[in-house]
Amino acid sequence: MFDMIPVNEPLLNGNEKKYLNECIDTGWISSEGPFIKAFEEKMAARVGRKYGIAVSNGSVALDAAILALGIGKGDEVIMPAFTIISCAAAIVRAGAVPVLVDSDPEDWNMDVTQIEAKITPNTKAIMVVHIYGLPVNMKAVMEIADKHGLRVIEDAAEQHGQTYNGKPIGSFGDISTFSFYPNKHITTGEGGMIVTDSEELAEKCRSLRNLCFIPEKRFLHHELGHNFRMTNMQAALGLAQLERLDEFVSIKRTMGKKYTGILKNQPGIQLPPESNEDAENIYWVFGVVLDDSIPFDAETAMKKLGSMKIGTRPFFWPMHEQPVFQKMGLFAGESYPIAERIARRGFYLPSGLALKTGDIDIVCKAVAEILN
Repeated sequence: MFDMIPVNEPLLNGNEKKYLNECIDTGWISSEGPFIKAFEEKMAARVGRKYGIAVSNGSVALDAAILALGIGKGDEVIMPAFTIISCAAAIVRAGAVPVLVDSDPEDWNMDVTQIEAKITPNTKAIMVVHIYGLPVNMKAVMEIADKHGLRVIEDAAEQHGQTYNGKPIGSFGDISTFSFYPNKHITTGEGGMIVTDSEELAEKCRSLRNLCFIPEKRFLHHELGHNFRMTNMQAALGLAQLERLDEFVSIKRTMGKKYTGILKNQPGIQLPPESNEDAENIYWVFGVVLDDSIPFDAETAMKKLGSMKIGTRPFFWPMHEQPVFQKMGLFAGESYPIAERIARRGFYLPSGLALKTGDIDIVCKAVAEILN
């Protein structure tokens, strides 16, 4: 018998404990402290950006990015239908309107061929979200944005260490965001980062994360800001994790190749592509989609695997099918068939950095058993 194989377990066996002890020993445990600046600078440098702004999580990184760009009431932002709700929520909270495009059926990213048809006089930006392991076609996105004078927000939360044609993910567009949730390549427990080459956007994001205090008179406010601050302890964790990012990317790719090697001849299941012309898969998670020939959906598959002590997690649920947005009257009558299908038939297998090679064999055997 074996214990439950979790869907994710991080690796925290580098300098994490050393740096956290330094926070405690020096008393710098709040949102002020040397690790914050060091983490911001090194994360920005890693992705080829001038400025990094650490925040409390990846969702508020998107909120700050939208607000810093001046996107507001009546503005439209084109984004994928298939993604986490944080992306659309940031747009809606700013008073703007999310405009959806469907997914590519192969890599599950936004179908960039659908973007241009969605542009109207109210369109202000394109929000790119790199899904799971392979990046969006950024060449096409940037050409469209340049042609129509649109801003580009790049959500790089799921692809730390990935590149697109050799250029770091997180280096595209006006502003990019990261999440450091525990299932990411780099984790701070909770946490996020905004990166940009614009000094103006960086200063705006710093102000927004810190209640819009002004230097001249701390408790006098001309704008309403937020408390989006990251703590020095979180930044200490992040810095230790960032030191090992290349190692973590290698672990993930080895994991993905092993899964693929075992499951590639398994009928009834679609695996993530190993690569495309722009990048090698980074396997943030190892997602699979059930073929239509399988007489049950992802929810049933996950229950079956759960009974066999295999942890799983469902794919994202499409934005146009979110009850909260339907109550607001958004996306009425809209359909995005690829996003709808992969949401219902897709899920991901244990993919954490601490996953053991032998565990992958156990997981694959269980997958074969439920499909056969």
